Amino acid sequence: MTDTANMSAKELLGFYQEELYEEARQAKKEGKLVCWSASVAPSEFCVAMDVAMIYPETHAAGIGARKGALDMLEVADEKGYNLDTCSYARVNLGYMELLKQEALTGITPEKLEKSPAARVPLPDFVITCNNICNTLLKWYENLAVELNIPCIVIDVPFNHTMPIPQYAKDYIAEQFKEAIAQLEEICGKKFDYDKFLQVQEQTQRSVAQWNRIASLSGHKPSPLNGFDLFNYMALIVCARSRDCAEITFKKFADELEDNLSKGIYAFKGNEQKRITWEGIAVWPHLGHTFKGLKNLGNIMTGSAYPGLWNLSYTPGDMSSMAEAYTRIYINTCLDNKVKVLSDIISGGKCDGVIYHQNRSCKLMSFLNVETADILQQQNHLPYVSFDGDQTDPRNFAPAQFDTRIQALDEMMKQNKEGVSHE
Repeated sequence: MTDTANMSAKELLGFYQEELYEEARQAKKEGKLVCWSASVAPSEFCVAMDVAMIYPETHAAGIGARKGALDMLEVADEKGYNLDTCSYARVNLGYMELLKQEALTGITPEKLEKSPAARVPLPDFVITCNNICNTLLKWYENLAVELNIPCIVIDVPFNHTMPIPQYAKDYIAEQFKEAIAQLEEICGKKFDYDKFLQVQEQTQRSVAQWNRIASLSGHKPSPLNGFDLFNYMALIVCARSRDCAEITFKKFADELEDNLSKGIYAFKGNEQKRITWEGIAVWPHLGHTFKGLKNLGNIMTGSAYPGLWNLSYTPGDMSSMAEAYTRIYINTCLDNKVKVLSDIISGGKCDGVIYHQNRSCKLMSFLNVETADILQQQNHLPYVSFDGDQTDPRNFAPAQFDTRIQALDEMMKQNKEGVSHE
């Protein structure tokens, strides 16, 4: 058994990521169930049933970050998946096709052999939830059809008004009950509600530590480089219902608070301006986007994307849990989206905003123009947008990104100079 007590947060992140993948591979070897789950589908149910979990969005992001997306995208292209479909979906569907070929022929396809991301097993069932987009419904339905396996769907309606009405929470809570009944049938055993409560409590401890990390970006200068949230996000997605997420996040928060007490900051004295990043990370070009901003002295201290997993609720209360899984800001009306981003911008003490116009993720880009205009009228901060993609490297132009952030940098400088002259 590996001793993790003296590991840094970064070491814990790498260790637990690999351990989770190894758990799924070992479960498959032992004939136990493996589930592929959407990133913001409730993990609590499967963890309570001791089902090994794989998260295709996180796995696809890992493939993209390691420059391996094009091989999987080519497989998806050959199968006829439309180029305008989410690149997470296309990377995962390409990967699934290669795994299926291997299972049918006993021969590992070359593109699967050389894939840089962790090897994962095929699922025995899938679970999805449409609280971040409806593409997830068709994506997971397609996986279920291709692999002839069960598909659990938790339907979470869009919130056209806020606050969330009780009837919506009741509807989602009923969806939870149906998901539990389906799990009992798939797993061949009764659902353990006592363990479920423990899992809910663990989830809340993990979320609390995640929020603790994010809150540290409010300090000026900031001990936290917001891009680190993109990296640590792997565990809030894949392990929020496990103690390893709480352990890792607590360690990272403790490290950041220790640095803060010693006057050690993320940019080591070079922090000049602070920005909010609205949208998913450009995983194949994560280094370029981070370094481009850092070279200008711009630190990211605000982003709504990591906040998708601020899934705070009262354990034991299904209505409260339902509200947590439906209040995700991209599942809410324009007024609420504006409010969420406004709070993030002010909380991060940001000087400007970058909007990622994501070709893959329509919902993350939907209403960005309207959102940007409303926010600028409220806070008078400059903003720019750039074209990109979360996993398909062909949809991102480094030169365009560099030009846009240089323009933002100049506007932020002018704003600061104007304030200093008043």
